Amino acid sequence: MISQRTPGIVAERLSAEELARNFADLHAPLEPHEAAVAADRCYFCHDAPCVTACPTEIDIPLFIRQISTGTPEAAAKTIFDQNILGGMCARVCPTEDLCEQACVREMAEGKPVEIGRLQRYATDTLMQRDIHPYTRAAATGKRIAVVGAGPAGLSCAHRLALLGNDVVVYDGHAKPGGLNEYGIAAYKSTDDFAAREVAWLLDIGGITVETGKVLGGDLALDALAAQYDAVFLAVGLGGVNALNLEGDDKSGVTDAVSFIETLRQSRDLTKLPVGRNVVVIGGGMTAVDAAVQSKLLGAENVTIAYRRDRAAMSASRYEQDLAASHGVKLMFNVQPVAIHGNGAAAEIELEYTASVDGRLVGTGEKTRLTADQVFRAIGQTLTMEGGLETRNGKIAVSGAGRTSLDRVWAGGDCALGGDDLTVTAVAEGRDAAMDIHAALNGSV
Repeated sequence: MISQRTPGIVAERLSAEELARNFADLHAPLEPHEAAVAADRCYFCHDAPCVTACPTEIDIPLFIRQISTGTPEAAAKTIFDQNILGGMCARVCPTEDLCEQACVREMAEGKPVEIGRLQRYATDTLMQRDIHPYTRAAATGKRIAVVGAGPAGLSCAHRLALLGNDVVVYDGHAKPGGLNEYGIAAYKSTDDFAAREVAWLLDIGGITVETGKVLGGDLALDALAAQYDAVFLAVGLGGVNALNLEGDDKSGVTDAVSFIETLRQSRDLTKLPVGRNVVVIGGGMTAVDAAVQSKLLGAENVTIAYRRDRAAMSASRYEQDLAASHGVKLMFNVQPVAIHGNGAAAEIELEYTASVDGRLVGTGEKTRLTADQVFRAIGQTLTMEGGLETRNGKIAVSGAGRTSLDRVWAGGDCALGGDDLTVTAVAEGRDAAMDIHAALNGSV
């Protein structure tokens, strides 16, 4: 937790009105006439490269054509057939690196069709009319446990329920949603959209959600496997990597994941303390989200310090530019060596790095930055146990998420493979559900 007693980390840096403006929707939703104009730019390619670039393989030309003909609800159905969390993915997907990067318009003109915003227009239109476009198949009599109510778990649960199976979803948090509820920047998912999307998804029926249940604590994998016909693990990565350096335990040093979670669940951002001088260690989306939101809360100086060069950052160039546009300074080829201060962080010492024969090494040249708050965003680790084969710190899987244990599948961030994106987790949950159903019932 962030302590307001830490020097320099205080609440109410900005007024409620300023914070409301800062945390408003990053991209305003399209109006109907704007959607029609945006849809008209699509070439409706027969062999559309945008579809291949989409991890959930949404038929993008079809749904855009449906928007252009004035049937956004049909467009939404096309999207949801492949991605039941298409509403959130429209908000958080790095479309600039996926479907829009592959768009023929992007390659020819440097300006792609606004696929992400059109997807949001379609899905929002249907969801705002309180329509769930699916009806469950006849009951199969099979019961499946899904552990983890994030994108992979919810996607798997919905598809299993659609096919007539009964599903119980367990999650350690107080609310379902996983990353979408607790880990996405607040300006990307406004107005409690994550919670509303979960409620809409559960309208399919056949899904029971039990919160406050943690695998390895309240739940045991062998007991679940004995109680249910199958188990799908979507537990994410619960551990946070430590800096392992002098001063890492000082007040004001914390992990970015906890900061973002606290912010996302805050009902009054004026009460959320933030430092005057913030440094975020890392180069991924979590680092960018923590840095930008620190700035939006009123931090005066925010720096992202990354140990490699810009090209190696896992955060997209769009996200890097977004951070810079909010006044976040990006430092490359620097790694932390110590955090200084008398009990509380006051400065961070960084060493410049270089790549030598493919290895990252310190150059010996160092610099210091004033830092009363330091966020660790250097990756997360798998924390669950249960006799599963793991590889590279994740659950080893084959095919559509099959693990080393019989009748146990896994997907999302906890499973080997993929690229730690919400949209990829949705695809893995969906595909595992199809495989689970076929394994239990013989056909889809």
